[in-house]
Amino acid sequence: MLRAVFSLGAITIISLALIPVQWLAVRMEWPLRRSIPTFYHRTVCAILGVHIRQIGRRIAEHPLLIVSNHTSWLDISVITAVAPVVFVAKSEVAGWPVFGLFAKLQSSVFVDRTRRSKTGEVNSEIARRLAGGDPVLLFGEGTSSDGSRVLAFRTALIGAARDALAEAEHVGRVWIQPLSVAYTGLLGLPLDRHDRHRVAWYGGAPLWPHFSWLVAHSAVDVVVTWGEPLAYDEASDRKTVARQMEQAVRRLTVAALRGRAADRASA
Repeated sequence: MLRAVFSLGAITIISLALIPVQWLAVRMEWPLRRSIPTFYHRTVCAILGVHIRQIGRRIAEHPLLIVSNHTSWLDISVITAVAPVVFVAKSEVAGWPVFGLFAKLQSSVFVDRTRRSKTGEVNSEIARRLAGGDPVLLFGEGTSSDGSRVLAFRTALIGAARDALAEAEHVGRVWIQPLSVAYTGLLGLPLDRHDRHRVAWYGGAPLWPHFSWLVAHSAVDVVVTWGEPLAYDEASDRKTVARQMEQAVRRLTVAALRGRAADRASA
């Protein structure tokens, strides 16, 4: 209980200090709007005792679309702590207390998954962000999993890469890079598929009980692995690219969960 109180108090203080600065940076389109979230989420991870092992690096080339698996609300802090990105989130997130505000301050693109007719508009917005130099990250599964597997990737939003080619006529290709996030330990002990639900948040589980428990019992080990980027151009097929991204993220996730990622990092 004392740990939870301390952690929540520290996160509240830093949030109240940075929210108005980030709001102004986003409104004025200052470059600072990209670095503040990274500093913030690195601090949150430090407060919660989240230990991140990063393997590989995000490429520097732009436009860049990042496709990742999704396990928990904690993914947002973990990913942003290693790279400034713009997230593609489901529209319900915008209305969530606290989390919705943070998503808006990070300039997230919100998707209404119940209205397929809106996919084109969303892709255009993603394309605009890509053309403007923002690395955009989408969760390929379209939902969160139990953390022990990677679900099938949806292909519709990969079309944003095609739209980005049209948005910026001077751009001949868009880079797409796979990213794996795998939770491997909790409180100093390895996580197996029976215990991974402690970190994974999926299947309609209530958010606040899960958040409160994890804040009180944190010290999470997570492996973040960047895969090989793929160049997407006018000749690319989005369904083929989506399958390639899915296979890459699944392979990287399995390696991390089985401990082979640690061997690769030290090789």
